[in-house]
Amino acid sequence: MLGADFSRLGAEALDVMQAGCDLLHLDVMDGHFVPNLTMGPDLVAGLRRACPDVCLDAHLMVQHPQEFIEPFVHAGADHLTIHVEAEHPQADPRATAELIRKAGLTAGLAINPGTDLEKILPYVADFELLLVMSVQPGFAGQSFRPEVLAKTEALSAAAPSGVRIQMDGGVAPVNAEACRKAGCDVLVAASAIFKAEDRRSAIESIRGPVSQADS
Repeated sequence: MLGADFSRLGAEALDVMQAGCDLLHLDVMDGHFVPNLTMGPDLVAGLRRACPDVCLDAHLMVQHPQEFIEPFVHAGADHLTIHVEAEHPQADPRATAELIRKAGLTAGLAINPGTDLEKILPYVADFELLLVMSVQPGFAGQSFRPEVLAKTEALSAAAPSGVRIQMDGGVAPVNAEACRKAGCDVLVAASAIFKAEDRRSAIESIRGPVSQADS
């Protein structure tokens, strides 16, 4: 949703869902882990009211994710993805994941493009979803970094069956097939959908044979 028109966010959400998106990806930023600020709990709660039956996938680009769990549970999020680079209880992202699951949500773990793959490998069996950032997180509209495809392929090979692999950042029709071949089954697209003249066509082009494409 980062590429949407924030002055009419509920209408934008409904529009892309009607155009064929499978869920809404919400980029939550705290101004510390990344330099931008966006999408607090009140905004997410508003989207929940506008789209009561849609899966809200909240990506917590925040330094202390455990502090954000309760507010986003109450706001209506269905899934929370945290960063391996963030600060966690006992310096272990699994401790944060346990708090997320105790709150009734599923948990994902993200890795930035510049972070060594070895940092996330110990946790691949402990999350429902693994997210590879294909841009430096913080702002929409950045160009896809193709060097993350090798990392994605290795992560997909290491992950147990049933763990979903998500790509986020600069995803567009021109690179969606490469993402799928690297092992992704969830693609996050912002500008490529929201700035498209024909959003349905853009979504279909991005999805291709991929089972999920979201905004």
